[in-house]
Amino acid sequence: MTVAILPMKPPTVGKTRLAGEFDPSFRSELAEAMFLDVLAALALSQLIDRTLVVTADQDCAKAATAHGAATVDDPGCDGHSSAASLGAREAALDGAERVLLVPGDCPALDPAEVDSLIGEADRVAGCLVVPDRHGTGTNALLICPPLAMAPSFGPGSHRRHLALAAGAGVRAESVAVPSLAFDVDTPEDLESLIEHLRDGHAAAPRTRSLLARTGRLPAHA
Repeated sequence: MTVAILPMKPPTVGKTRLAGEFDPSFRSELAEAMFLDVLAALALSQLIDRTLVVTADQDCAKAATAHGAATVDDPGCDGHSSAASLGAREAALDGAERVLLVPGDCPALDPAEVDSLIGEADRVAGCLVVPDRHGTGTNALLICPPLAMAPSFGPGSHRRHLALAAGAGVRAESVAVPSLAFDVDTPEDLESLIEHLRDGHAAAPRTRSLLARTGRLPAHA
């Protein structure tokens, strides 16, 4: 059984690195739109058996339920790695054989690429590390079994996850997943996502709609 783990901060407190250029209302709407697009993409995957959203936000929990996902309360709100670990423990208790840790800010996520990644996991039988577009961070982590290693997201996490897996005696490989390259933390990240969507890639209907409504993406893109 494969369980997708999706940690999600309350939209009103996330995306602080966008604060220099975007007001709180837009940042909150963007965080929510991206989260909903990721949820929808995971629901379309053929190889994910269950999605588990780890959040302290009641609106996010309700949205998760509406998309057929389960939820775990994140009372400590101690960050992405802590929430991911909490979800992995819950999944392991429910009998998951592996977990796919995915972020809520990759709205271009392609369900077919998710399934391809999970299929690749059958060959590796360990850990798959999906780098961000810079090749330094981690935008997704597939771990088999779920508690084989502890996630440690943040700057430099791509190499760190490979090293942590090696230290735990877990086979690990780095795997590029194009649609998982477009996470949004900075204004530059957002521009890269906009260019990706403008070129006709990805569905991301909610994120597209928001960007078009606010004039950041042509309505016909």
